[in-house]
Amino acid sequence: MIVLRGRAHRCTCVLLGLCLALLGHCAFGAPQDAVGVIEIAPTLFVFSTTAGNVVASVGPDGALLVGIPLAASTPRIGSLLASRTKSPFRYVVIAPQDLAHSEGDAGWGRRGAFVAMHENALRRLGGDTMGAPPQLSPRFVNLGVDRPRIAFSEVLAFDLNGESIHVVHQKPGYSDADAIVHFHVAKVVYLGEAFPGDGYPAIDPAQAGTVDGLVKTLDGWTDSSFHVVPARGKVTTGATVKTLRDMIVTVRDRIKRMIEAGRTEREVLAEHPTTDFDAEWGHGRVRPEEFVHDVYIALKEQ
Repeated sequence: MIVLRGRAHRCTCVLLGLCLALLGHCAFGAPQDAVGVIEIAPTLFVFSTTAGNVVASVGPDGALLVGIPLAASTPRIGSLLASRTKSPFRYVVIAPQDLAHSEGDAGWGRRGAFVAMHENALRRLGGDTMGAPPQLSPRFVNLGVDRPRIAFSEVLAFDLNGESIHVVHQKPGYSDADAIVHFHVAKVVYLGEAFPGDGYPAIDPAQAGTVDGLVKTLDGWTDSSFHVVPARGKVTTGATVKTLRDMIVTVRDRIKRMIEAGRTEREVLAEHPTTDFDAEWGHGRVRPEEFVHDVYIALKEQ
Protein backbone atom coordinates (compact mmCIF):
# COMPACT_ATOMS: atom_id res chain seq x y z
CA MET A 1 0.00 0.00 0.00
CA ILE A 2 1.27 3.48 -0.87
CA VAL A 3 0.47 6.20 1.67
CA LEU A 4 0.60 9.86 0.57
CA ARG A 5 1.21 12.58 3.13
CA GLY A 6 1.57 16.33 3.18
CA ARG A 7 1.55 18.21 -0.10
CA ALA A 8 1.32 15.05 -2.25
CA HIS A 9 -1.76 13.97 -0.32
CA ARG A 10 -3.42 17.39 -0.68
CA CYS A 11 -2.73 17.43 -4.44
CA THR A 12 -4.15 13.95 -4.82
CA CYS A 13 -7.34 14.97 -2.99
CA VAL A 14 -7.73 18.05 -5.18
CA LEU A 15 -7.34 16.00 -8.35
CA LEU A 16 -9.79 13.39 -7.12
CA GLY A 17 -12.30 16.10 -6.22
CA LEU A 18 -12.04 17.60 -9.69
CA CYS A 19 -12.66 14.23 -11.30
CA LEU A 20 -15.72 13.58 -9.16
CA ALA A 21 -17.06 17.07 -9.81
CA LEU A 22 -16.72 16.60 -13.55
CA LEU A 23 -18.21 13.13 -13.72
CA GLY A 24 -20.60 13.07 -10.79
CA HIS A 25 -19.75 9.42 -10.28
CA CYS A 26 -16.74 7.21 -9.65
CA ALA A 27 -14.53 7.53 -12.74
CA PHE A 28 -11.29 6.17 -14.03
CA GLY A 29 -9.29 6.59 -17.23
CA ALA A 30 -7.10 9.38 -18.52
CA PRO A 31 -8.19 12.49 -20.44
CA GLN A 32 -5.64 11.89 -23.18
CA ASP A 33 -7.34 8.57 -23.96
CA ALA A 34 -10.56 10.40 -24.96
CA VAL A 35 -12.50 7.81 -22.93
CA GLY A 36 -14.52 8.98 -19.95
CA VAL A 37 -15.89 6.36 -17.58
CA ILE A 38 -18.88 6.69 -15.29
CA GLU A 39 -19.86 3.97 -12.84
CA ILE A 40 -23.63 3.50 -12.54
CA ALA A 41 -23.46 0.26 -10.54
CA PRO A 42 -20.59 -2.06 -9.48
CA THR A 43 -20.83 -3.98 -12.76
CA LEU A 44 -22.33 -1.30 -15.01
CA PHE A 45 -20.38 1.53 -16.62
CA VAL A 46 -20.73 4.13 -19.34
CA PHE A 47 -17.75 4.76 -21.60
CA SER A 48 -17.97 8.12 -23.35
CA THR A 49 -16.01 8.91 -26.51
CA THR A 50 -16.26 11.56 -29.21
CA ALA A 51 -18.49 9.14 -31.17
CA GLY A 52 -20.96 8.60 -28.35
CA ASN A 53 -21.73 6.62 -25.23
CA VAL A 54 -21.22 2.90 -24.75
CA VAL A 55 -22.93 1.09 -21.87
CA ALA A 56 -20.88 -1.78 -20.47
CA SER A 57 -21.85 -4.68 -18.23
CA VAL A 58 -18.56 -5.96 -16.81
CA GLY A 59 -18.11 -8.84 -14.38
CA PRO A 60 -17.26 -12.53 -13.93
CA ASP A 61 -19.12 -13.55 -17.10
CA GLY A 62 -17.17 -11.15 -19.29
CA ALA A 63 -18.21 -7.84 -20.82
CA LEU A 64 -21.13 -6.67 -22.92
CA LEU A 65 -20.83 -3.33 -24.73
CA VAL A 66 -23.85 -1.56 -26.21
CA GLY A 67 -23.79 1.71 -28.13
CA ILE A 68 -21.65 3.60 -30.62
CA PRO A 69 -18.00 2.61 -30.10
CA LEU A 70 -15.15 4.49 -31.71
CA ALA A 71 -12.33 2.52 -33.33
CA ALA A 72 -9.70 4.81 -31.83
CA SER A 73 -11.07 4.14 -28.33
CA THR A 74 -11.22 0.34 -28.65
CA PRO A 75 -7.69 -0.36 -27.32
CA ARG A 76 -8.29 1.82 -24.25
CA ILE A 77 -11.72 0.37 -23.55
CA GLY A 78 -10.29 -3.12 -24.03
CA SER A 79 -7.64 -2.36 -21.41
CA LEU A 80 -10.23 -1.02 -18.98
CA LEU A 81 -12.37 -4.13 -19.42
CA ALA A 82 -9.39 -6.39 -18.81
CA SER A 83 -8.74 -4.58 -15.52
CA ARG A 84 -12.30 -5.34 -14.38
CA THR A 85 -12.87 -8.96 -15.44
CA LYS A 86 -10.75 -12.06 -15.83
CA SER A 87 -13.20 -13.53 -18.34
CA PRO A 88 -12.08 -13.28 -21.99
CA PHE A 89 -15.62 -13.13 -23.36
CA ARG A 90 -16.65 -9.90 -25.10
CA TYR A 91 -20.05 -9.16 -26.63
CA VAL A 92 -20.67 -5.93 -28.56
CA VAL A 93 -24.02 -4.63 -29.86
CA ILE A 94 -23.59 -1.71 -32.27
CA ALA A 95 -26.34 0.93 -32.34
CA PRO A 96 -27.38 2.35 -35.73
CA GLN A 97 -26.11 5.69 -36.94
CA ASP A 98 -25.75 7.47 -40.26
CA LEU A 99 -23.46 5.69 -42.71
CA ALA A 100 -21.08 8.65 -43.02
CA HIS A 101 -20.06 8.25 -39.37
CA SER A 102 -20.28 4.46 -39.00
CA GLU A 103 -17.12 2.67 -37.96
CA GLY A 104 -18.50 -0.81 -38.44
CA ASP A 105 -17.54 -3.06 -35.55
CA ALA A 106 -14.96 -0.49 -34.32
CA GLY A 107 -12.29 -3.21 -34.47
CA TRP A 108 -13.87 -5.49 -31.84
CA GLY A 109 -14.25 -8.43 -34.23
CA ARG A 110 -10.48 -8.64 -34.72
CA ARG A 111 -10.18 -8.84 -30.93
CA GLY A 112 -12.33 -11.95 -30.90
CA ALA A 113 -15.56 -10.34 -29.73
CA PHE A 114 -19.03 -11.45 -30.78
CA VAL A 115 -20.31 -8.32 -32.54
CA ALA A 116 -23.99 -7.88 -33.46
CA MET A 117 -26.11 -5.23 -35.14
CA HIS A 118 -29.77 -5.06 -36.10
CA GLU A 119 -30.22 -6.68 -39.51
CA ASN A 120 -31.56 -3.49 -41.17
CA ALA A 121 -28.49 -1.52 -40.13
CA LEU A 122 -26.10 -4.33 -41.02
CA ARG A 123 -27.56 -4.64 -44.53
CA ARG A 124 -26.80 -0.96 -45.11
CA LEU A 125 -23.16 -1.76 -44.35
CA GLY A 126 -23.22 -4.63 -46.86
CA GLY A 127 -23.63 -7.50 -44.39
CA ASP A 128 -26.40 -10.01 -43.65
CA THR A 129 -26.79 -10.95 -47.32
CA MET A 130 -27.92 -14.20 -48.93
CA GLY A 131 -24.71 -14.39 -50.91
CA ALA A 132 -21.15 -13.20 -50.73
CA PRO A 133 -21.08 -9.74 -49.07
CA PRO A 134 -19.49 -6.89 -51.02
CA GLN A 135 -16.01 -5.69 -50.28
CA LEU A 136 -15.49 -3.39 -47.34
CA SER A 137 -15.53 0.31 -48.07
CA PRO A 138 -12.08 1.93 -48.29
CA ARG A 139 -12.96 3.91 -45.17
CA PHE A 140 -13.43 0.71 -43.14
CA VAL A 141 -10.19 -0.71 -44.53
CA ASN A 142 -8.29 2.44 -43.54
CA LEU A 143 -9.77 2.33 -40.04
CA GLY A 144 -8.83 -1.32 -39.62
CA VAL A 145 -12.42 -2.33 -38.84
CA ASP A 146 -14.92 -4.82 -40.23
CA ARG A 147 -18.68 -5.23 -40.42
CA PRO A 148 -20.41 -6.93 -37.50
CA ARG A 149 -20.79 -10.65 -38.23
CA ILE A 150 -24.06 -11.27 -36.33
CA ALA A 151 -27.51 -9.82 -37.07
CA PHE A 152 -30.65 -9.88 -34.91
CA SER A 153 -34.27 -9.21 -35.85
CA GLU A 154 -36.50 -8.49 -32.84
CA VAL A 155 -34.94 -9.46 -29.50
CA LEU A 156 -31.43 -10.22 -28.30
CA ALA A 157 -31.20 -11.31 -24.65
CA PHE A 158 -28.21 -11.66 -22.33
CA ASP A 159 -27.94 -13.04 -18.79
CA LEU A 160 -24.56 -11.70 -17.69
CA ASN A 161 -22.93 -10.55 -14.48
CA GLY A 162 -26.12 -10.87 -12.45
CA GLU A 163 -28.06 -8.77 -14.98
CA SER A 164 -30.94 -9.57 -17.32
CA ILE A 165 -30.40 -7.52 -20.46
CA HIS A 166 -32.81 -7.26 -23.38
CA VAL A 167 -32.12 -5.57 -26.70
CA VAL A 168 -35.54 -5.01 -28.28
CA HIS A 169 -36.18 -3.75 -31.81
CA GLN A 170 -38.54 -0.76 -31.99
CA LYS A 171 -40.84 0.68 -34.63
CA PRO A 172 -38.90 3.02 -36.96
CA GLY A 173 -38.09 6.27 -35.17
CA TYR A 174 -34.60 7.57 -35.87
CA SER A 175 -34.27 4.58 -38.22
CA ASP A 176 -35.76 1.16 -38.89
CA ALA A 177 -32.94 -0.41 -36.86
CA ASP A 178 -33.75 1.32 -33.57
CA ALA A 179 -33.59 -0.82 -30.42
CA ILE A 180 -33.89 -0.12 -26.73
CA VAL A 181 -31.50 -1.87 -24.36
CA HIS A 182 -32.94 -2.53 -20.91
CA PHE A 183 -30.74 -3.50 -17.97
CA HIS A 184 -33.52 -4.79 -15.72
CA VAL A 185 -31.74 -5.12 -12.37
CA ALA A 186 -30.04 -1.72 -12.52
CA LYS A 187 -33.13 -0.04 -14.06
CA VAL A 188 -30.99 1.44 -16.80
CA VAL A 189 -32.07 1.92 -20.41
CA TYR A 190 -30.14 2.92 -23.52
CA LEU A 191 -32.19 4.36 -26.39
CA GLY A 192 -29.53 5.15 -28.99
CA GLU A 193 -30.20 8.03 -31.38
CA ALA A 194 -33.87 8.08 -30.32
CA PHE A 195 -32.55 9.96 -27.28
CA PRO A 196 -29.45 11.83 -28.49
CA GLY A 197 -28.74 13.67 -25.23
CA ASP A 198 -27.07 16.64 -26.88
CA GLY A 199 -30.06 18.36 -28.49
CA TYR A 200 -32.69 17.76 -31.13
CA PRO A 201 -33.05 14.17 -32.36
CA ALA A 202 -32.41 13.13 -35.94
CA ILE A 203 -35.14 11.42 -37.95
CA ASP A 204 -33.53 9.81 -40.98
CA PRO A 205 -36.01 9.14 -43.82
CA ALA A 206 -33.18 7.44 -45.74
CA GLN A 207 -33.20 4.81 -42.99
CA ALA A 208 -37.02 4.71 -42.85
CA GLY A 209 -37.24 6.91 -39.76
CA THR A 210 -40.64 8.28 -38.66
CA VAL A 211 -41.80 10.91 -36.16
CA ASP A 212 -44.55 8.78 -34.66
CA GLY A 213 -42.18 5.83 -34.21
CA LEU A 214 -39.73 8.08 -32.39
CA VAL A 215 -42.46 9.30 -30.04
CA LYS A 216 -43.63 5.73 -29.34
CA THR A 217 -40.09 4.63 -28.47
CA LEU A 218 -39.74 7.49 -25.99
CA ASP A 219 -43.23 6.97 -24.52
CA GLY A 220 -42.23 3.86 -22.62
CA TRP A 221 -39.29 5.40 -20.76
CA THR A 222 -40.56 8.61 -19.18
CA ASP A 223 -40.60 7.22 -15.63
CA SER A 224 -38.15 9.28 -13.54
CA SER A 225 -37.06 6.16 -11.64
CA PHE A 226 -35.13 4.92 -14.70
CA HIS A 227 -31.55 5.89 -15.41
CA VAL A 228 -31.33 6.72 -19.11
CA VAL A 229 -28.09 6.68 -21.08
CA PRO A 230 -28.28 8.97 -24.14
CA ALA A 231 -26.41 8.47 -27.38
CA ARG A 232 -24.14 11.30 -26.20
CA GLY A 233 -23.88 13.36 -23.06
CA LYS A 234 -24.72 12.82 -19.39
CA VAL A 235 -26.66 9.97 -17.86
CA THR A 236 -30.09 11.26 -16.85
CA THR A 237 -33.56 9.98 -15.94
CA GLY A 238 -36.87 9.32 -17.62
CA ALA A 239 -37.98 12.85 -16.69
CA THR A 240 -35.64 14.24 -19.35
CA VAL A 241 -36.96 11.71 -21.85
CA LYS A 242 -40.47 13.01 -21.17
CA THR A 243 -39.36 16.59 -21.76
CA LEU A 244 -37.83 15.59 -25.10
CA ARG A 245 -40.90 13.56 -26.04
CA ASP A 246 -43.27 16.45 -25.26
CA MET A 247 -41.15 18.85 -27.32
CA ILE A 248 -41.21 16.52 -30.33
CA VAL A 249 -44.99 16.16 -30.12
CA THR A 250 -45.46 19.94 -29.94
CA VAL A 251 -43.22 20.62 -32.93
CA ARG A 252 -44.73 17.72 -34.88
CA ASP A 253 -48.24 19.05 -34.36
CA ARG A 254 -47.23 22.58 -35.38
CA ILE A 255 -45.61 21.39 -38.61
CA LYS A 256 -48.48 19.02 -39.33
CA ARG A 257 -50.95 21.90 -39.18
CA MET A 258 -48.75 23.93 -41.54
CA ILE A 259 -48.57 21.03 -44.02
CA GLU A 260 -52.36 20.65 -43.89
CA ALA A 261 -52.60 24.38 -44.64
CA GLY A 262 -50.54 23.84 -47.80
CA ARG A 263 -47.26 25.41 -46.57
CA THR A 264 -44.07 24.46 -48.41
CA GLU A 265 -40.95 23.40 -46.53
CA ARG A 266 -39.39 26.82 -47.11
CA GLU A 267 -42.47 28.49 -45.63
CA VAL A 268 -42.43 26.15 -42.63
CA LEU A 269 -38.76 26.89 -42.00
CA ALA A 270 -39.48 30.62 -42.20
CA GLU A 271 -42.05 30.23 -39.40
CA HIS A 272 -39.34 28.88 -37.04
CA PRO A 273 -41.63 26.35 -35.29
CA THR A 274 -38.90 25.43 -32.76
CA THR A 275 -38.12 28.97 -31.54
CA ASP A 276 -39.30 28.44 -27.97
CA PHE A 277 -37.28 25.20 -27.70
CA ASP A 278 -33.99 26.26 -29.31
CA ALA A 279 -32.41 27.54 -26.10
CA GLU A 280 -32.71 24.07 -24.54
CA TRP A 281 -32.36 21.75 -27.52
CA GLY A 282 -30.67 23.75 -30.27
CA HIS A 283 -27.01 23.18 -29.42
CA GLY A 284 -26.43 19.57 -30.47
CA ARG A 285 -25.44 17.84 -33.67
CA VAL A 286 -28.87 18.47 -35.18
CA ARG A 287 -29.49 22.17 -35.73
CA PRO A 288 -33.06 23.56 -35.34
CA GLU A 289 -33.56 23.95 -39.09
CA GLU A 290 -32.34 20.39 -39.67
CA PHE A 291 -34.82 19.07 -37.11
CA VAL A 292 -37.66 21.00 -38.77
CA HIS A 293 -36.56 19.63 -42.15
CA ASP A 294 -36.49 16.04 -40.82
CA VAL A 295 -39.94 16.36 -39.25
CA TYR A 296 -41.39 18.00 -42.38
CA ILE A 297 -40.02 15.29 -44.70
CA ALA A 298 -41.06 12.48 -42.37
CA LEU A 299 -44.62 13.81 -42.12
CA LYS A 300 -44.87 14.35 -45.89
CA GLU A 301 -43.78 10.75 -46.51
CA GLN A 302 -46.28 9.18 -44.10
